[in-house]
Amino acid sequence: MSLFASLQNSVSALQAQSPAVQITGKNLANVNNPAYARERVNFDSGVTVVTPEGAQSAGIDASVEQLRDALLDHQVINETALSSYYNTIQAAYQRTQASLGQNLSSTSATGATGNTTSDTGIGAAVDDFFNAFQNLASNPTDGGARQALLASATILTDRLQQADQSLQQVQDDLKTQIDSNVSDANGLLASIANLNSQIGRIEVNNPGSAVDLRDQRQAALEKLAAFVPIRVTEGSNGQVQVSAAGGGGTSVPLVTLGAVQGSLAFDASTTPPTVTGGDPATALALTSGSIKGALDASGGAVQTLRDQLDALAGQLVTAVNTAYSPTGGTFFNAAGLTAGTIALATGLTAASLQTTATGGAAGDNDVALAVANVASKKFSTTGTPADGIDGTLSSFFSSSVTQFGQALSTVNANVQNQTTIKTLVTNQRDSVSGVNLDEETANLMKYQRAFQASSRVFQIIDSLLDQVVNKL
Repeated sequence: MSLFASLQNSVSALQAQSPAVQITGKNLANVNNPAYARERVNFDSGVTVVTPEGAQSAGIDASVEQLRDALLDHQVINETALSSYYNTIQAAYQRTQASLGQNLSSTSATGATGNTTSDTGIGAAVDDFFNAFQNLASNPTDGGARQALLASATILTDRLQQADQSLQQVQDDLKTQIDSNVSDANGLLASIANLNSQIGRIEVNNPGSAVDLRDQRQAALEKLAAFVPIRVTEGSNGQVQVSAAGGGGTSVPLVTLGAVQGSLAFDASTTPPTVTGGDPATALALTSGSIKGALDASGGAVQTLRDQLDALAGQLVTAVNTAYSPTGGTFFNAAGLTAGTIALATGLTAASLQTTATGGAAGDNDVALAVANVASKKFSTTGTPADGIDGTLSSFFSSSVTQFGQALSTVNANVQNQTTIKTLVTNQRDSVSGVNLDEETANLMKYQRAFQASSRVFQIIDSLLDQVVNKL
């Protein structure tokens, strides 16, 4: 091999080792960037040319490769959607628990009356109300007992109203969250379409070269999956099609090449509420994601608990008024049959409270005892006429609380399991695409030494050429 050929080889070696050092530095700089997929420099033998001295290599070529596994990327997208779904439900149920001001746990301690409550809970207010009627039955003419009864009744109605308002607020907040999620998702769809266009232009003659744009697009796809479960298909031009599931197993395109195929929209007026997308607008069959989580939480355990509080309030009003009605009046407003509308009868005062319907002595207590006995009365939804609840008022509330506590416990377990699964899949992807500091540091030293060696070879050949040209 001639000196000139050797010089050319050393030049190509320097040109190959230089980007290797740069790519290693880029990897190290992005070690804490979760959206970054590490890059690797591949070295290949240069073209072979025929010379009078025989076949000789023209040097070495370097190419950059992004280390991504499409299957693992798709798995991360799917697990992200599921994790977001369960986390959204968990957050909604925890807000519900906090807003009710008591520990709604299926494993909470059970009081003497059988209901699971705290000192400030609805169950305690129900017990205090009937205990106050029992105390009044023991002291029908006691003004203090009458005042205590009205105070207990007011506390009970206030707590039921506040609970209903709190649950309504949770549902309103979830609808607001869905609106925000839909808006954010539409922004991501536009961003993905724009990145598609850029990648398509850059990779026309060099497939896979727009590595930074691909990182940004993958990050956008994972953020989008946190809102809506998506299907991603990459074409031969490097651009992706994003779609979501529609009814009957159909596919609804959301992004095709560089265009958004119809924005997402949320319609809360339908039963159940729907999310549409695509062009023409098509109802999406959501199975995961935060939007689906908010819909399921609002229409699931939160609405069930709200319905059960309405049933409790309705049965309480009906039963107490029936026991109190022999006096010719009502204790509760007969029209307030829900937790949000329950209220004491207009004009009810301590002086107007009736303890007896017999017209006998002032100390008679038949009405007060009848109302107090409602606490132990067992109702049935299958009776004639059918009641609004099954069991006693306290046991029904306890069952409702336990049911919600079980729902919260279940979603907590689901969040824990899904977090483990997502972490496992993410770690698998990181083993392929993540940056390893030790590996990159070793590569940096290797490429540095190779560059120094190639530079030394260049200097020696330059010295030999100087000797041949100028001194011989």
